[in-house]
Amino acid sequence: MWTVVHIALDMPGAELAKSVLESEGILVRLRPMGVPYAGDSGSVEVLVPESEAEEAQQVLAEKIE
Repeated sequence: MWTVVHIALDMPGAELAKSVLESEGILVRLRPMGVPYAGDSGSVEVLVPESEAEEAQQVLAEKIE
């Protein structure tokens, strides 16, 4: 099962979080939320396997939040 560990405001922010997590060996999926508006990609959920969620949250807290 995949768990949301971060919600980015846009795709570039989600890609940054994904890159940081993958550099730590954590699998990542991105899931856009809602409908893009006026060229904005909209919010994006960053998901990881449930077994890696705690580690992923710690990594994100240290490196991007």
